Amino acid sequence: MHNFKELKIWQESRKLCKLVYQTTKHFPDSEKFGLTSQIRRAVVSIPSNIAEGAGRKSTKDFANFISYSLGSSYELETQLRIASDLEFISEDELNRLLDELYPIQKMINKFYNHLTNPS
Repeated sequence: MHNFKELKIWQESRKLCKLVYQTTKHFPDSEKFGLTSQIRRAVVSIPSNIAEGAGRKSTKDFANFISYSLGSSYELETQLRIASDLEFISEDELNRLLDELYPIQKMINKFYNHLTNPS
């Protein structure tokens, strides 16, 4: 088992959660159970899957959860772009969030490759 709290990807994805929650609190009330909820679930899934995977007994299981985390990050990216299309967030807000998300995606992908292709 791994100590997920020491993983930079877990730490950085938690910071992203806070930014996303701060941003989505300004979404229209009519989106409370729609896009707002989906975006928040996706962003929370990133560190949650990292933590859950870290508690698994095998590296293969851990890698699967890291993969789920990466999938959630792409889901989040899509939903943020839709929020921008609908003008719930500005282009600047979108870019600020994506500037935080992209390095996390790269770290997750690199960590996944490390787990599945050990040297």
